[in-house]
Amino acid sequence: MACCTKLRGCLVLAVALLAIPISVQAQERQRARDLGVAPGIFAPGRWNAITDVAGVRVGQVTLHEGERIRTGVTAILPHEGNAYRSRVPAAVHVGNGFGKFVGISQVAELGELETPILLTCTLCVWKAADAMAEWMLERPDMRQVRSINPVVGETNDGGLNDIRARPLSAEAVRRALEGARTGPVQEGSVGAGTGTVAFGWKGGIGTSSRVLPESLGGWTVGVLVQSNYGGVLQVLGAPVGRELDRYAFQNAVAQQRGDASQASGPADDRGDGSVIVIIATDAPVDDRNLGRIASRAMMGLGRTGSSASNGSGDYALAFSTAASVRRAYDATRLQTAQLANEEMSALFQASVDAVEEAVYNSLFMATTVSGNGKTVEAIPLDRVREILSRHGVRSAPGDDPAAAGDAR
Repeated sequence: MACCTKLRGCLVLAVALLAIPISVQAQERQRARDLGVAPGIFAPGRWNAITDVAGVRVGQVTLHEGERIRTGVTAILPHEGNAYRSRVPAAVHVGNGFGKFVGISQVAELGELETPILLTCTLCVWKAADAMAEWMLERPDMRQVRSINPVVGETNDGGLNDIRARPLSAEAVRRALEGARTGPVQEGSVGAGTGTVAFGWKGGIGTSSRVLPESLGGWTVGVLVQSNYGGVLQVLGAPVGRELDRYAFQNAVAQQRGDASQASGPADDRGDGSVIVIIATDAPVDDRNLGRIASRAMMGLGRTGSSASNGSGDYALAFSTAASVRRAYDATRLQTAQLANEEMSALFQASVDAVEEAVYNSLFMATTVSGNGKTVEAIPLDRVREILSRHGVRSAPGDDPAAAGDAR
């Protein structure tokens, strides 16, 4: 019976995905680099994704059911083993705490992760946490475990999604965890980004990575974001939000100027929303310096036009996969080899740049989504190209991810 139920759930999801209008599925979307947008100076990894950090895997389940359900779950697994028994150091930075990030107090206290990380919608965080705890406790080597700390972040997709229905099932969480893979990561209106909105356009899941030169350690930094926040969008400094006539406080600015005809934005747009940033690195970094890395995520968000508004939940979680800083669950002594403070600056730079690009990817790869009686449009890439060209944004030489990956 359980097998039949699981199969029936998969079929429902498959049918729901097939029901998405062909025009939406077929929209040609492009990543930031395809538009000549390559923040920073370091090259990306092979996939320009968080999965460029060896061992990190991502799994996603998209829930697109009927006319009202537009949500999902994204799972980030730090390595191929049991996250509880082999723990990675981690730290959380809170840019603005208007959110529900389950499990972060223990991460802050102990400086480590003991589960994968899940991202989903606001009213589903506790269901996701419960499902992941049950999934982990069922592992063969977890029979004696009596406490576990699920880590689950969220953003509110209640515009496009019937969030009060709390549609996330334990089966969907399990599929995201068990389906996690390395390699390219699907972006845009998928997984936990299915119903999100950013800067007035369709937001979603975005990812990016940076590989440091060998002279700086050769370490990899990978980022994944769930974008659902606002502000005044800019892309490499180009005022995209203003020129597309969609930005926070738009009506108030028009009224101040005495031009009521320009008051075309949402009446209550104050840049609210939320964003979750996950940063992974293979650099041997302890939880204290991971906290410093996580704090730099806010700089990357600021570059995109965020002001971390009062109603925005802006969280960053960073972890290291390096074997030399890994922690056995039953260790009585820790012997680690970690980078000194003086070696952190290049990792900070890589993190800021990768966060910025991951946000752009979340926007540029998102497709128009209708649900719950609303439609949120994908940002028009043809007009973005025009704006970038007008402001002199050009791709830097040697920034091709495939070339960077081959060169490693």
